[in-house]
Amino acid sequence: MKHTLIATLLVLACGSAIAEDMKTEKWISLFNGRDLSGWTPKIRGAEAGVNHKDTFKAENGVIKVDYSKYDGWKGEFGHLFYKDRFSHYRLRLQYRFTGEQLKGGPGWAYRNSGVMIHSEAPETMELNQDFPTSLEVQLLGGTGTGERTTGNLCTPGTHVYINDVHTTRHCISSTSKTYHGDQWVTLEVEVRGGEVIRHFINGEEVMTYQKPELGGSPQAEKLAEVAGDKRLTGGYICLQSESHPVEFRKIELMILEP
Repeated sequence: MKHTLIATLLVLACGSAIAEDMKTEKWISLFNGRDLSGWTPKIRGAEAGVNHKDTFKAENGVIKVDYSKYDGWKGEFGHLFYKDRFSHYRLRLQYRFTGEQLKGGPGWAYRNSGVMIHSEAPETMELNQDFPTSLEVQLLGGTGTGERTTGNLCTPGTHVYINDVHTTRHCISSTSKTYHGDQWVTLEVEVRGGEVIRHFINGEEVMTYQKPELGGSPQAEKLAEVAGDKRLTGGYICLQSESHPVEFRKIELMILEP
């Protein structure tokens, strides 16, 4: 079902409040460790709220991207959205890749996942939209040999400035180390509204960019028209599934003063 501009406006209006009224400078948990309360799945080909083939699971303090009910990959890119929108905050979590990639998954998606920030709402995504309009903190695992950075930036429907230079490149590598195997890696993201965003891997800053904005896709243009502004100053956080099993734990957020 395609969303009309009016429907998009209504959804954005209903979910437009930025969750900045939480206590600042204190870590809060976004995941209770037991179930997916507070989280909404949106998987390509399914309506928002439908956890297609139980792609996302909560077990033993971990959110898992699980493909045990899949016969093979058919382009079912998925995202699990937290219920609140945020603008100024630090996000901290641990992730690791496990097992083998689902049969038929694209080569580039091997040990590949992400955390989307400043994302559109799950309800505004088109039924067969692959990725939400957002900034993706791309997570990559090592292949066993060679180098492969993580904490990168990808930009589905967005653009940013790096060192005051406007860039429309879709994916930009960080300066991180490579992390092979199934080891847990700590990601932290510092988000200062529409000003500056920094990525950290295991405590080391690996990427910085500024002034995120909507652009580069029809969906982005529609969202910018509804908002009346292409600048991105806030949005939803979501975890990604794109054909390789991955786990997330210790998902915490600290509200920062604007």
